[in-house]
Formats: sequence, structure tokens, C-alpha cells
Amino acid sequence: MVPAAAEERGRGGPRPRSPVPRGFPSPGHGRPGIMARVRGRRAAMTDLPDEGSYWTRTATAPRRPALAEDTCADVVVVGGGIAGICTARELALAGRDVVLVEAAGLAGGVTGHTTAKVSALHTLLYSRIERTRGPRAAGLYARSQQEAVEHVARTCERLGIDCDLERAPSFTWAESARTLGKLRAEAEAARRAGLPASLVDTTGLPFPVAGAVRVEGQLQFHPRKYLLALADDLVAHGGRIFEDTRVTGVDGGSPCLVRTGDGPRITAGHVVVATHYPVLDRALLFPRLEPHRELVLAAEIPEEEDPKGMYITPEGGTRSVRTTPLRDGWRLLIVTGEGFLPGAGGVEERHRRLAAWTRERFPSARPLCRWAAQDNSTTDRLPFVGPVHPGVRNVYVATGFGGWGMSNGVMASRLLAELLTGGSAPWAGLYDPRRLRPLREAPAAARIQATVARHFVGDRLGAESGRRAGEPVRGEGAVVRQGGRHCAVYRDDDGELHIVAARCTHMGCLVRFNDAERTWECPCHGSRFGVDGSVLQGPATRPLEKHSVPEAGETHSEKRT
Repeated sequence: MVPAAAEERGRGGPRPRSPVPRGFPSPGHGRPGIMARVRGRRAAMTDLPDEGSYWTRTATAPRRPALAEDTCADVVVVGGGIAGICTARELALAGRDVVLVEAAGLAGGVTGHTTAKVSALHTLLYSRIERTRGPRAAGLYARSQQEAVEHVARTCERLGIDCDLERAPSFTWAESARTLGKLRAEAEAARRAGLPASLVDTTGLPFPVAGAVRVEGQLQFHPRKYLLALADDLVAHGGRIFEDTRVTGVDGGSPCLVRTGDGPRITAGHVVVATHYPVLDRALLFPRLEPHRELVLAAEIPEEEDPKGMYITPEGGTRSVRTTPLRDGWRLLIVTGEGFLPGAGGVEERHRRLAAWTRERFPSARPLCRWAAQDNSTTDRLPFVGPVHPGVRNVYVATGFGGWGMSNGVMASRLLAELLTGGSAPWAGLYDPRRLRPLREAPAAARIQATVARHFVGDRLGAESGRRAGEPVRGEGAVVRQGGRHCAVYRDDDGELHIVAARCTHMGCLVRFNDAERTWECPCHGSRFGVDGSVLQGPATRPLEKHSVPEAGETHSEKRT
């Protein structure tokens, strides 16, 4: 059964001792030597906790084997996040022979770094859909999203999944009276679309608001606990799962062929690409997708200070607030915000701003961990779910969830299962990737392509020509131009240099350094790489080329592998 609503949790009594989940640092006692990199210097950082997702730290499972030999299936699902796992399970329940392949570990990538709200209220989207697509489209969107919410609740009850599932209301709030008109329009549009929406002037937040849209009966949960249980159920119904198996190409046709570099191949009747950003189709989807990132801070608060709901505001660069059970009378406060484009830089400073906002609004909060979420938005703000395009037969895609991956991932799995088993859904056309609305999408598409072009050309001109590869101080990275090519150079905490090619292996844009996660990010399409060049996140499927470290007295251009 779904646990009682947040409003029904008890209050009162003496404040309990602060608990810390296993594997977490004690509050205020992070990893020894954590430092902030500020303007090329390292300074002691006592106000920010370790990097690392709460979800991945608190739900583990044995690694499943990698694909070792060629195989066949009815359907191959590429990607082990919420869309991929749920789609594979739905198809297995329908009797299909399903293979799920994941480049790393299940539910450890984008899904493992979400804020895990399963809600049909998506900030101010209903008024936009009604304005651009009409009331019927808004109604279909609401039905598909709320059906996904209830499907999660039903699945947890049927399988007995212990994933901290709670019912809670969703809010879109504003502190400025100037935003009240938008809130009123959103509440009315959401209500016309069929959601139980209302405009209220009070919330459970510990600060005053000008108003908020409230929708009852939404869900919050531990996404990794939920998905690992679904993966087990997938296998119980005959599905096969292979982790540490990176797909490098998909050929549509009858049959389709899924390639894993020089490794084994999979032949299938259909392929579903659920890799967050598609690893195929540069022609039609890439110009219509924009990657974006947001930072997340998790901190413990006493249960009596729980704001009792899931909150988001479009003001101030967006802030999202919710809680999840911790233990012994404490809740884990999850605050999201400081959105930015991959490769924008200054991530440590953004973390500090988010932490300062959290301290101001929740003075009792004690940080435990922090991480970053990533998603893609489409040019019309509706996901792409369905056949990728007529030129690639029997290949389907699920992407562009716009920061609402939990409900959209479940919605996508239900829709794709219907499409692949001969069924239908009334909202299939709403999400069809083949839809084209040039007049509506042209401004957004032009902006996305202008950003890509600016990075592709401008970053090359702005790279630090002539800077020696040995210069970055510990904990810093830089892109340097030497010997006619660009290198991404990082010096770790022990003083060791790591040098890789700076050209993203996806489409050739130059990567940029993320000073918080210590990774390389592509500002064009959001691929992410480790400092050793390994692929952390697509659409890139190949690592950055490694280069040798220059010897004393020589530049990187004088010695290379």
C-alpha cells in the first residue's frame, strides 16, 4: 500500500539525535581535504558536503554481467534508466523476448541523480500547452501524466516494493505578486485539463508566498529502490539485462542491428533507444533537443520542519523543494536549482548559491550530500516518444523529458509498450517524435543551433593558445591549444596530470571543465567525460583520446601518443 500522506506524519516530542545513513559523512565532517577551487586558488570549504547522489549511495545491487556474445531478441531496449527499465518490463509482461543493455549500472546515470518527484504538475506547462496546442492537447498531457503517477502507486502495491513511496501534494509557488497572474492562468489551465488543481495563498514552506498552484495526490519515492525491484521483476518474466555494455550504433530495418563497438551484436525486430540523449539520428532530433543541468543539495532537517509537499518555483532561476524519509524523526530535505547549460563553468559557485539559499530558508538544515541532475528539453517542451523517423525503421525513442523524467519515463514506457504490441493510446500523436510545427519550434531550434555553432567555432578561437600543459594547479582543468590541436588537461589532488583530446567524440565540439564534479562536459549536446576521457554520459559513445604527459621542458605538442 502507498504510505499515508505527509500531512499524517506525527509531530512533537524532543528533537532526536541526528542520524546519518550508512556511508555518509557526519554533518560538517566531509571527506578530509575537500577544497573549493576559486579563481585559480584552493580555499578551505566547510559549507558544502561531498559530491554524490543520495539515491545511488543508499541503494546498491550486484552488477549484472556484460553482453559476452551475439544474441537475438524481439526487442532491444538501450538504456537502464527509468524509461528503459520500465519499457523493458512492460514488454516482458506482454510476452515479448526483451534484452535491456546499459552502458554502466542500472539507474545510476540521469535517473540516479534526479529529485524523484512523480507529479503531473510541471511548473507552468499547462497554460503553455493550452495556448500553443489547444485544450485537448493539455487534457491529453494531464491524463497521460496522472496515469503514470497512479501506475507507480499500483506497481509498488502489487510488487510490495519498499521505496519510501509517499503521497504528497505538488505546488508551483511564487513569492512575488508579479507572478500571480501566471499562477492563476496555470491553475485554471490545469483544472480544465482534468487535474485537481487550485490556487492557494498558504503552503507548508517556512516562508511566506504570494500564491501557489496546488495539485493533490502526487507521489515521491526513492527511484533507485523502485527501479532495482522492477529490474528483478523484468528478469522474473524472462527479460535479460546486460550492464557495462555500451551501445555505439543502431541500424534500423528488418531486423534491426544493435552494435557495441567491436563487441557482440544484438539482432532484434525492434529497438527502443532510451539513453536520455539519443545515441543516433543526428539529422532530425539533435537540432530539437537542448541539454540542461541543475544542482541538488540534500540536507537533514527535523521531521517537524517538513514542508509537507513537493514544491517548485519559476522565480529566481528555479528552486525545487521536497523531502524524503531519513529515520528516527528526521527528514532528508532535497533542494534543486541553479540551472545551467553543460560546460557553462562556475559550478562550485553555483553550489554555494544554492547552499546559501537553503541555509536562509531552512536554518536547521545540515547538508549531507550534493549532486547534479541533467535532462533535455525539446523545442516545443513536449517529450519525444515513439518512432524516431520514417527513414529508420523499427527504431523508437524516448527523450526530451524537460526535467520531469519520473512521470514522463513511466508514461513513455506505457506508450512504447502499446505501440510495440499493436495497441494504441490517445496521446500517441502528442508525443510523436515525427511531429513538426515549424512556426512554433523555429525560434527555439534557431537558438539551440546558434548555441552549438557559437561553441563549435568560438571555443576554438578562444582556447588558451601556447599555454603549457603542466600549468593547471591541483584540482583544476583547462583546455589548451598546442601543436595545432586542443588538449583537455587536468591535474589531480596528488599533482598527477591527465591529458586527453579536447574534441568531443560525438560531433567535435570542445569540452569544458566542471570544477565541482571534476569532469569534462560538452557544451553542444551535453556529453560528459571523466578526467581520464571515459564516457560518463552520452550522446558520445567513444572516450576522449588519451595523450601522454610531457616530460620536463617540453610542451604537449612536442610529445604525444
